[in-house]
Amino acid sequence: MADGPTIGFSEFAMPSTGVLVVFCDDSLKLGPATRRLLGAAAALVARAAAADNFKGRSGSTLDLVAPGNLKVARLVVIGCGKPADLKAKDFVKLGGAAMGRVPAAAAAATILAELPTKDMTAEQAAALALGVRLRGYAFDRYKTKRKEGEDEKPRVRKIEIGVADPARARAAWTAKGAVADGVVLARDLINEPANVLHPPEFARRAVALKRLRMAVDVLDVPAMRRLGMNALLGVGQGSAHDSRLVVMRWNGGKRDAAPIAFIGKGVCFDTGGISIKPATNMEDMKGDMAGAACVVGLMQALAARKAKVNAIGAIGLVENMPDGKAQRPGDIVTTMSGQTIEIINTDAEGRLVLADVLHYVNTKYKPRFMIDLATLTGAIMVALGQEYAGMFANDDKLADQLSKAGEASGERVWRMPLGPEYDKMIDSKFADMKNTGGRWGGSITAAQLLQRFVGKTPWAHLDIAGTALGSPQTETNRSWSAGWGVLLLDRLVEDFYER
Repeated sequence: MADGPTIGFSEFAMPSTGVLVVFCDDSLKLGPATRRLLGAAAALVARAAAADNFKGRSGSTLDLVAPGNLKVARLVVIGCGKPADLKAKDFVKLGGAAMGRVPAAAAAATILAELPTKDMTAEQAAALALGVRLRGYAFDRYKTKRKEGEDEKPRVRKIEIGVADPARARAAWTAKGAVADGVVLARDLINEPANVLHPPEFARRAVALKRLRMAVDVLDVPAMRRLGMNALLGVGQGSAHDSRLVVMRWNGGKRDAAPIAFIGKGVCFDTGGISIKPATNMEDMKGDMAGAACVVGLMQALAARKAKVNAIGAIGLVENMPDGKAQRPGDIVTTMSGQTIEIINTDAEGRLVLADVLHYVNTKYKPRFMIDLATLTGAIMVALGQEYAGMFANDDKLADQLSKAGEASGERVWRMPLGPEYDKMIDSKFADMKNTGGRWGGSITAAQLLQRFVGKTPWAHLDIAGTALGSPQTETNRSWSAGWGVLLLDRLVEDFYER
């Protein structure tokens, strides 16, 4: 895997080689430092814009190869629209757009972090760098041959970002870079094949977070059996790879402050079990642990940037396989909470994993809130497509905070309903509940089941089946998985729980 570009910050200066990226507004105005550095080439930009009908609209680009009077091989002008309208997430997109216009063969590039009306702030420059880092990500560790014309070894690209105050920009990048690393970790985990990333290996990678002074505990099958986690264990009992429960604890807040908790579904591969899935696209089910990957990436980000909060990250890791030992439709399992679930469809397994983990975290750590993330239902994609994650919550304040964090980070959520009427759909004749409620409202009935394991604790469930796998291709993501959720939840913590 390419590690992505090396990012540095320096004062405004004209590079002597590589690619130069600058920004203009929708009147084609350039910043003062940019105009000074371009000199006579600024007039060339105006001529090329007229010839190419370039108007400086947000995200549009003008590409000049071997520009006259400049030593750089290429000059790229990126429109930012009206600077007054730019929000924090827009600077991330601009960074992604800038990185996307740097040719793969380029060894280095310089980006002038200057708006037409003023210098970018240190935070804006760091957001720009975040976009550069995310766009520069590629998962190619298993490729042994490259396409014709590609170098055998990709060049390590150095991206220098010109700013007015490099020291402040570097300080701002310390935190943003930690978040970028968290997103990259989540992407790596999701993109890994299941023959490499099975539950024990996933747990081993989570344990590596101890290097950041995070406490990490791993529960094996005997430990979970003693706790009565029969719902989680039932999912994994048909696999050759034993299940795991990993709990990560970051203590960056006051010693006696209750933690906030994040729980992830970690089905490392989902065949559907006895209720086996069709063969078409089953390979995508290596990503059915995207919720767990997000939690690990988030916990790394919080620890690396030394977030002033106490946080719990818990992931239930299983593999859902058909086997002589696998659970069957009609089986009844007793969860850790004592509630019983009739298995109607073994492919509705994620809610079984989360039921035990939610109860465990809630009773052991008594968190201020719990948020779970899961690639839980295809039904959420029917409702929302791939632009929003479905959000279900028993607490209006938490739901509002998540919505605001989603708008600010660009990882948006849309609140879906919960209600006692849907509970009737998962009533069982033989147990306290059944694990599916039929064809209609499938995302809602799944959330209704989870709600039975959270008690009165404020809780939100994020169904990320549409956003985390086969993620939309954007200015900041060209990967099969965007590592969705790390940016959202880090923003939630920063804006509402570190004050």
